[in-house]
Parts: sequence; C-alpha cells; structure tokens
Amino acid sequence: MATIPRPEYPRPQFVRKEWMNLNGEWEFEIDYADTGKERGLCEKNLKDRIIVPFCPESKLSGVEHVDFMEAVWYRREVAIPEEWNDSEILLHFQAVDYEATVWVNGQEVGRHRGGFTGFTCNLGDASKLGGKATIVLRARDPRDWHKPGGKQAVVYANSGCRYTRTTGIWQTVWMEPVPKTHFNRPKVTPNLTDKSFRLELPIAAPKAGWTVTATVKDSQGIVCTASATTGLDFAVVLNMAIPEDRVRLWQPGDGQLYDIELELTDANGFLIDKASTYAGLRSVAIDGYKILINGKSVFQRLVLDQGHYIDGILTAPTDEALIKDISLSMRAGFNGARLHQKVFEERFLYHADCMGYLVWGEYGDWGYMHSANRLANHIDDTLHHEPGSAMLCQWMETLERDYSHPAIIGWCPMNECSQNIEDYMQSLDDVLRGLFIATKNMDTTRPVLDTSGYAHRVAEADIYDSHDYEQDPEKFAIRQAPIANDTPFQNGPENSKWNIPYGGQPYFVSEFGGAWWNPANADLESNNRTGSWGYGIRPRTVEEFYTRFKGLCDVLLDNPRMFGYCYTQLTDVFQEQNGIFFFDRRPKFDFARLSAIQSRKAAVED
Repeated sequence: MATIPRPEYPRPQFVRKEWMNLNGEWEFEIDYADTGKERGLCEKNLKDRIIVPFCPESKLSGVEHVDFMEAVWYRREVAIPEEWNDSEILLHFQAVDYEATVWVNGQEVGRHRGGFTGFTCNLGDASKLGGKATIVLRARDPRDWHKPGGKQAVVYANSGCRYTRTTGIWQTVWMEPVPKTHFNRPKVTPNLTDKSFRLELPIAAPKAGWTVTATVKDSQGIVCTASATTGLDFAVVLNMAIPEDRVRLWQPGDGQLYDIELELTDANGFLIDKASTYAGLRSVAIDGYKILINGKSVFQRLVLDQGHYIDGILTAPTDEALIKDISLSMRAGFNGARLHQKVFEERFLYHADCMGYLVWGEYGDWGYMHSANRLANHIDDTLHHEPGSAMLCQWMETLERDYSHPAIIGWCPMNECSQNIEDYMQSLDDVLRGLFIATKNMDTTRPVLDTSGYAHRVAEADIYDSHDYEQDPEKFAIRQAPIANDTPFQNGPENSKWNIPYGGQPYFVSEFGGAWWNPANADLESNNRTGSWGYGIRPRTVEEFYTRFKGLCDVLLDNPRMFGYCYTQLTDVFQEQNGIFFFDRRPKFDFARLSAIQSRKAAVED
C-alpha cells in the first residue's frame, strides 16, 4: 500500500478518534477554459493523476504545471466503512484555492470561496451512500477575478515578491463519521484573572435536556470537570476553574497546555458524541506603550514567515517540516513570527502552541487591493467577483478556526494598503474598518492592527506600525527616534494622505532588514546578475551582514517606545534571497551569533 502523504490528523484542536485521510492519488484534469461542467467532467473519469494535498504547480503533486489554470478537476472513489453506517459523514477540505464546488455520487453537496480557509460538506446518512462516495471537486481560479490571494504571481513568471501560484487542493482532505447531533468546533477563552477557561460548545442539530461534560487534564491527570444541560442557549458555556496548585502558564518558549475531553450524553445518559481539544492559560494586554503577556512586558522578536517550500509551494512536505521552521527560528533568537500573506495550516499553529512560539495571524489580502484600484478608476469588476465581501467572509472564517490557539497574540487582516484619503476613494476605508470592527467583535482578548505598514485608517486600532527597510543603522535610528515625541515614522510619499494621525498606541516596526545574502554569489556586484534580490545595498561580506543586523536590531531593542520588531525574513522564497536560511532551510549564518545579538534585554522589557 502506498504511503499516504501528510498522514497526521489535520485538525488537532478538535479531535475525534474515527476519521479517514483521503490524501494520496486522485484523478485529475486541467480545465484550461473552464468548460468542464458543460463537457460533463462531473460524470467522467479524468485523464491525469495528482498527489493530494499538493497543488498542481508543485513538484510533490507529480504535475508541476506552473501556467495559469482557469479550473482544475479532481475525482476519487472512497469506500465507506460499514461501521460508519449509523452515522452522518462529514467531508472536510482544509483548503482549496480558490472557488470550490463538490459533488458526491453525482449530487452537488457544497460550494466555497476562499483559498486559505477550509470547508465541510455534510453527506448525510452513511447508509444512504451505498457503501461508497465518488467525490468530484472543481476548483476555479480565474485570472480576471481580483481576489485575496497573498503573494501569488499575477503574471506568468515570478517576479519581485510574487511567487509561484497555488491552484486547487493544497491541504488535507478527510472524512469523519458523526452522530446527527454532534459537537461543532469548541471555542476556548483563557481567563488569567480567575485562573479559568471559558469553554463554548456549539452543537449541530441540538436537543434540549442533554448533558455536556468537559474534563480538563494535565500531565498529572484530571484537573477539573464541569457539566451543563443543553437547551438554554445556542451554545453550551462552561467555566473551568483551575486549582491554584495546578496552574501552569503558557508563555514564550514554554508551551504549557491542558487537554480537554468533551462528552455529549442524551437524556438517558447514553454517550452520543466524544471529542477533545486543548488550551493554554495566558493573557495578552496593553499597558501604555507596552504589550503584556501574562502581565509582563515581553519584547516580541518576530521574524517574517511566508510559509513557502521549494517542493510544495504553500504546502509543507511533512509535518516535521512545520516543526523545523519554528525550531530554526527559535535557534536564531526569534521568539515568534508574523505569519505573512497566508493563513497557515492548523498543524503549524498546533506546533506553535506546543513550543510557546508567538505568532500574529494575517490574511493573504494581496489581490483585493488590485480590484479596489480598478473600482476607483471606474472599472466594474463586481459582475465577476466582489473582493471586499469575499475578504470579510474569509477573514471571519479564519478567526472562527483559529480563535482558541494560545500562540496567536494579535491579528492583522491586511498588509501594505496604499490609497490616499480622498472623497472619491472610500472602498479601502470601508473594508479596513469593517475588518477591524468584525475582528474586535469576534475576539476581545487580543490586539488588532488595522493594516501592517502603509495606509493606517482606523483610529481606534490597538496597534500602530511601519515598514522600514533603511539599511544604515544610523539613518534607521534617526527615522525611528521621533516615536518618543508621538510622531512615528510613517510609510508613504512625502506629504502623503495615506495615514490618519497616530493615536499613542503601542508601536513596532513590523518589517525591517531584508538584506540580500547568498555566499555563493557574494563576489557579484549586483543582485540583478543573480536573478535574485533583497532590500537596499547588499552586504559585501558576511561580517558586514552581522554588523548591519546587530546595528538595526540594537536601534529597536534600545527604543523604550518599541514593543517589538519583525525581521524580514525566515527563509529565501524563490527569487527573494533575503532570508536567514536558504529556501531549502540550510543555514546561511551562525545561529549562536544571531541569537546573541537578539537575546539581550530590550528597553521595554520588565
């Protein structure tokens, strides 16, 4: 039997024992003109093969087609285990780029838009499927739809900071049996003040008078148990108090977690559904110009992580590769990452939780702005796609999925927006404000940045930032010093109308550094001669890189008004060769030396 790629459980924050991994070989066909539905591809065998969950552009998929694909089709027949016959079957797609339509046994069972968030199709009673499920998926990714897509190239070739596209399935596909009345994803909120967890448990097809029980465990065994009766609200809410002698804080570098077992029993006491989750006890708060974690000011030494891989594009080749990325970052002295222009898969966030690795959640919004600019120039794009609505919907799905991860300590839905504040151009303002309000209503426990760098538009945003790629530490210090007088460095042309006035929020430089370095080509005079690039004038020697890295980091570590920074970037990504590591994760620099530069106490730290 062939080895299943990415065999690990794909949803570690909401686990059931019974499940089936559908990764591996699927029938596949490229639909260049998006005419497959008219040509009956829903009912036909497809002519090619692909390895799921890797996108067709990737080497690991076995296809490696890197040109535009208007649509792609997948087909697979799955035998349903007999022991599932008394259950409903949920078919999960962790991520499909961009618009997915799913048929099972010839019937349409689901649609979804958005390349970064997953969706589920309820196939109904397993007994009615006849012992098999013939799954057909069409993924449409039209070139003329200006949609949130992150760093995907919008022309044929990679260039600048645009990379090889991802089309179709790029995360795990799987099935699980559930009873008709069953748990949906739990929502866990830590409360450090009273050492407890607030557990919200939504239930599908709920019935009144049933009982929900949650049991919190640590390495020593049961910590506490709580129960509640269904029928009083749309979700059962339990408050789980942790005894003082069992309190273990989740904190940077120490990912202490509690396991939580969930049970649903009916009015007669029979077990109906069982699942498990986990939680970390920690808090995030603001104290003037500081961000506090568990009541202490922690300087956030972040690295920009774009989550790309040579052989899998957006998909890590193995679960171990996700762990390795976090480990490499921590060995180099970073305590977290800004997850950039991509919603990372749940397994990455799980490992961040386990390792005490701080992360900021972001959406891959690039592509939305392209359409906003078209609309500003009176080019009607709405008949094809409404990117503002899509962006809001997909970001809400992200927040719902990732809310309970203790590693996430802040949200940033957009990146580098750049429009003037003008009477005739308000689409950006509406979307930025809408995303901010929706995020704050969804999550009151974390700070929210309206957009990373460039055009800040939301006055009540919790955080303010800039991107500053000045390579000379002395000039860099001059540019960043005015924050002491509440006049931070702002992106944009001179006298720009990109930004509203600074409101005194905690401030950090969320992108800096990014110096090109490739020791194999260190003697070349120009980045262009290597087909690669980085920010500013490249260092002439590796010692010059260390001097620059230390000088830039020192400027921010020494600034008492700086709560953190984010260095660009963890790895090279295709032609962008400004990483701490090569694209294949080989190190460029001395780990210990980079760590020593960053690990000294910052001015803002307690």
